Amino acid sequence: MEARRVSANPRPSCVRRVLARKRPRPEASANSARKLQRREIAAFPCRAFSASTTRERFRNIQLQEEYDTHDPKEMGALLPYLMKRSEIVEIVGASDVIFALSQLGVCAAFSRVSNQRICFLNGRPDEVIRSLFYNKNNDSLITVSVYGSENFSALRCRTTPIEYIRRAKPDAGFPLFETESLRWPGFVEFDDVNGKVLTYSAQDSTYKVFDLKNYTLLYSISDKNVQEIKISPGIMLLIYSRKKGCIPLEILSIEDGKCLKSFKHLLHRNKKVDFIEQSNEKLLIKQEGENLQILDVRSFQSIEVSRSEFVTPSAFIFLYEMQLFLTFRSRSVSVWNFRGELVTSFEDHMLWHPDCNTNSIYITSNQDLIISYCKADPNDPSSEENACSINISEILTGKCLAKIKAGNLCKQKKASKFQSTPSEALGDITALYYDEEREEIYTGNGQGLVHVWSN
Repeated sequence: MEARRVSANPRPSCVRRVLARKRPRPEASANSARKLQRREIAAFPCRAFSASTTRERFRNIQLQEEYDTHDPKEMGALLPYLMKRSEIVEIVGASDVIFALSQLGVCAAFSRVSNQRICFLNGRPDEVIRSLFYNKNNDSLITVSVYGSENFSALRCRTTPIEYIRRAKPDAGFPLFETESLRWPGFVEFDDVNGKVLTYSAQDSTYKVFDLKNYTLLYSISDKNVQEIKISPGIMLLIYSRKKGCIPLEILSIEDGKCLKSFKHLLHRNKKVDFIEQSNEKLLIKQEGENLQILDVRSFQSIEVSRSEFVTPSAFIFLYEMQLFLTFRSRSVSVWNFRGELVTSFEDHMLWHPDCNTNSIYITSNQDLIISYCKADPNDPSSEENACSINISEILTGKCLAKIKAGNLCKQKKASKFQSTPSEALGDITALYYDEEREEIYTGNGQGLVHVWSN
């Protein structure tokens, strides 16, 4: 599960930092052997087998089910504007339950067993759900909401066991972090990689770290000079207020908050900082009009990448196991290593959404595949203008291994129980999720419909 930060801003920015899912760790010896194999012989036979099985897995994929998040009869208790149809902005799968969140803040749960809607999760008429997080530590769903009675400016978190949702009892959960004031510009961030929750109360400039397993408070950080916190496996980067010619930085252990390293990074005067990002022991620092700097915080050795080669992206995804990172800019995706080298430029992979909407992108837990909603290749004479597809591409090579497109779905007829034809379902995707256990793709569209695609 990706780390997700939810701000109390009533109009949040579409740009957000996303951390790729981390695969479960095997025994250290086996993990070391795998890394050595990958480094020394590049595991080409394994990669070829993986590519072939991926193609087979998605070869005959078809539209299987359709769910509707809009039901005026059951939504009658909500505020009038919440009862309108709106696009799906987030999908989360938890075992045999699919959760779909609409732009207006209505969340519906659907069963893959009965193929019916189970319930709506909005517990109050004025509740607007802003984000969802599946906590696999205790098999529960956390909803982050705002309420009209609070002018939609304070975040409220609630956890509900999946089992109770299956029984259509969404009210059986309980609130989280009730003592925290999460008004704008406060936020809450769920970090599945480290199993932590980070909250920020702007009222007293306090950051707090909680255990994601039982929600107990681990420690607090109270310092008005801390401008931002970045989370990486095992550590946190504290970014302090900029001073003349430098910016103070501090690295803490995420388990107990103890300081591991404190230092200052020199900056060019009178130039704004485009971004400071962290991945393990590497810092990525970019100022306006300057080269990208990749700093190793252990040795303090620095690598520079020309500003003409590395243009400031709109979003990042860090692949911690692979020691790579993805950058998103306009409709393109690129893969870089921490030596500042471009590893991959994807073939036939022009994203449909120009705003780098990461809700329509999924990275598999092995960090080997990226599943994205894409536009047709403009250089492909066989593609129609404005044609769209779901592309499954290999991250290390950039090759498109499989594609779900309208041409392959034309033989599938519209089922009487569906509102959409397969081509229509593919034509307006606003959110995408891949269930790796069930090997199913879930998509949501602008009409508030959720579609299930499987082989």
